[in-house]
This record gives sequence, structure tokens and C-alpha cells, in this order.
Amino acid sequence: MSTLVGAERRRRHEERTFEDAVAKIQAARTAQDLGGHTYREWAKIVHPDAAAAHRRATATEAFAKLSALYQKTTTSQAKPVFASGDIAEIYADGAALLKVPRNPADNDLMETEAKALQDLRTHGDPRFRAYAPKLIKTYLHEDQEKRRRRVNVLERQRNMLRLDQAGQLKIQDAVWIWRRLLIGIGWAHRAGVVHGAILESHILIHPERRGLVLLDWCYAGHRPRAIVKASEAAYPPEVLHDRTASPATDIYMATGLMTRVIGPSRMPEPLRRFAAGCSYDAPRMRPQDAWELLGEFDELIPENFRN
Repeated sequence: MSTLVGAERRRRHEERTFEDAVAKIQAARTAQDLGGHTYREWAKIVHPDAAAAHRRATATEAFAKLSALYQKTTTSQAKPVFASGDIAEIYADGAALLKVPRNPADNDLMETEAKALQDLRTHGDPRFRAYAPKLIKTYLHEDQEKRRRRVNVLERQRNMLRLDQAGQLKIQDAVWIWRRLLIGIGWAHRAGVVHGAILESHILIHPERRGLVLLDWCYAGHRPRAIVKASEAAYPPEVLHDRTASPATDIYMATGLMTRVIGPSRMPEPLRRFAAGCSYDAPRMRPQDAWELLGEFDELIPENFRN
């Protein structure tokens, strides 16, 4: 008796869930309106193959609407390309950016980025969240050729400039960028996240506010799934030979980046010595803690650059 009662309750619950999902999908004007579930979760509820015979027509209609909403989000609203990343095209959609991998084989890198940003949000000190973009949502999109891509929807960073497009910077500007970079990676390391690809194209700056945002967390982790081939020379030996990464990896790459930004011939002697101590081939010879390193850095720079 109790089994029958339980089965009836489950049936009624499933009906309510299905009806609620259909109502929300039919009322939605964009995929952004369908918060609370991923595309896969919505599709599981209203997929025609899983629906009872008497609900199949309704399910078919809702599933078609769902697919159209996500198709629209991923393509039509995404025109034109806002920016091109290492593995993905980026499309502007109001206050959000849609990051869509060019090749579905790179879905794992997109998943890595989503997890890294979620970990930063969950475990990172909230005072430093501005150093990474906010992940609004992540979902799988299936195109008309049945190719599935992991799409990461990120908060758009306005009025910022990519470091690789900033041209030659003054030493003073390079100093505050270097300092912000140490704060950003120090914050990530305390949250258990290694960025793994500190490169010019992965950094946004706000010159007036001295703001910095680290982008492209697709390569994060202690066992990086991939490297940026075009920037192979910027990686330390442990990544190239052993495919391992640690906080010392980020410190090495951040130091190399700032050395390139300033230029070896313009580097003040105290910073040159500082950089040399962060650039040993063996990771155990380098500093391991970016926060502690920040203290050493502050002793080398003018006081008005310490904030």
C-alpha cells in the first residue's frame, strides 16, 4: 500500500515539475530567463523521449522552444565576434560575454574554466573577486549538426584594456600592474587555484583605476590539460616537460610577463634582481607564496604605488 502511495506521489511530483518547466520555457524570451537550471537539466525534464504518451506533443513543443532559445543565445545574439581567444570566440550579449569554443574537443578546457571560477567564487576571499570575471552560467549547447559545445557566460568587463593591446607602458604603470598581478594570483592560490597561463592576452587593465582582471582560466590546475602553443616560450620547464603547475609556475610566468612588458633594457636594477629570483628553472628555487612575495615587492617600489 505504502509503495503505491509513494509511486503516486512521485508521479504527481513529476507532473508538476514537467508542467512548471513547460510554463517557464514557453514564457521565456531568452535563455537568460531560464535561470536555476542548465540547458541539460531543462532538456531532461521536457525531452519528448522521456514524456508519457499523453504529454508528448506538449513536450515536443517545449523542447523545440528550449533549443531555439539556446540556439539564439549562442549564435544570433552573438554577432559579431566581440573578441577571439586562444580556443574560443567571444560574443557580447548586453552585460554578459558568451565564450564559445571553436572546437567541441575543447569542451574540457571550458569545463576547467567554469570550475576554476566557481572555486574562486566559493573559496576565494570575496574582497578580491574583482580580479577574475564572474561566471554567470555554463551550459552545453547543441548546434544543428548535433555538435555539443560547452558555453561559459561571463560578466562583461567594461572600459578595460587588454594588456597586449596597451602599447609600451611607462615604468610607473608597469609597477602597479605587476603589484596587482601578484595580488590576483595570491588570491587565487589561497583559494586553491593555479591560473597556469599568465600571458599578456589574458589580462585586462583599467589604467585610471589601476584595475586588473585575470582572464582565461581554461588552463588552470596542477595538471594543465593544455598550453597556449603560440606562447610556449613563456612557460617554465615543469609545464613543458612534466605537465605540472603550482603557485611557483604562476610566479614564474607573471615575472616573465612583466619583464617583457617593461623590457630588459628599461628594467630598474632592484626589479631586475627581484625578477631573477622568481625565474629559476627549478620551481622549488622560486618563491612559493605570492602574498609573501608582494611584501618583498613593496619594499622595492615607491610608497604611492603600494595601494
